[in-house]
Amino acid sequence: MEDVLTVLTTATDGVFTRTQARALGVSDHRLRMLVRRGEVRRVRAGAYALPVAVTEKNRATAADDDYLLRVRAIVAARLATTKVWASHHAGLAVHGLPLHGVDLTHVDVASRDVDHARLRDGMRVVPLPKDEPAMIVHGVPVCSVATCLVQTAAVSGLEAGLVAMDAASHAGLVSAGELRSRIEHLGRFRGVPRARAALAQSDPAAESVGESRTRLLLSGLGIPCRSQVEILGSDGEFLARVDFLVDERVIVEFDGAVKYAGASGRAAIVAEKAREDRLRAEGYEVVRLVWSDLDAPDRVATLVRQARWRADCRAKGLPV
Repeated sequence: MEDVLTVLTTATDGVFTRTQARALGVSDHRLRMLVRRGEVRRVRAGAYALPVAVTEKNRATAADDDYLLRVRAIVAARLATTKVWASHHAGLAVHGLPLHGVDLTHVDVASRDVDHARLRDGMRVVPLPKDEPAMIVHGVPVCSVATCLVQTAAVSGLEAGLVAMDAASHAGLVSAGELRSRIEHLGRFRGVPRARAALAQSDPAAESVGESRTRLLLSGLGIPCRSQVEILGSDGEFLARVDFLVDERVIVEFDGAVKYAGASGRAAIVAEKAREDRLRAEGYEVVRLVWSDLDAPDRVATLVRQARWRADCRAKGLPV
């Protein structure tokens, strides 16, 4: 492996171009040989990256990481000829926000040099919005968080936009006011009503993609809920902070970790069971959802309906 490439990728956050490699004395022949050996990855024409080992720990985010590499590569390659900014969900990737429900087969970039969208070779070039407060993040030119969120909701739909808005709001990267302002600024942009709907349902209290999707699902099923609720026992002592509370007696929790391996995993199971036992002893019903449940609304509706019935029976002193 060429030491100069290791140094270069450290300085460029993971990617480098053929032009940069040649400037450091690495020939095209040498690059091809490094690619064959697996020491360098060809991300796209004229753009490369050092390979990253995929482990169990990072497997879930490997696709997003690979997409971010492509975004960096495309922006770096385009900067050789014209100024572009990562936009839409490509911009979300640069800002470190979740990429749920988006099309990872193409990368969006914005440019002042075009007046309509153009899609070619997995890259879509769109006009840079007027008065866009673009920025540089980790060396990559990118549209603002607010703009990328509104664009993503408008193009990729309510759920994709809501998940990203929740995450950005929770991290303090954007405010509701900034999003409203950007929505109004892009008022004629196709799909903006979807962005308005996403903002109306966004909740900065959401702590994960799963929680955002669960809240949206419950809302779609007509099940009103409050998020991140602190539960106190009959003695006034703190019992738990739960993901969602329905009808004041039904707790809905999203569990993204469906596997509990090793001693720490077993300890987590024991602690979680004890927590649920305490909640049930106080008259609460607990519905626990996993990823697969989020794609089965009928099942979720049944689980919550049954929990409501049990909670109602307990409140009336009836057998369950």
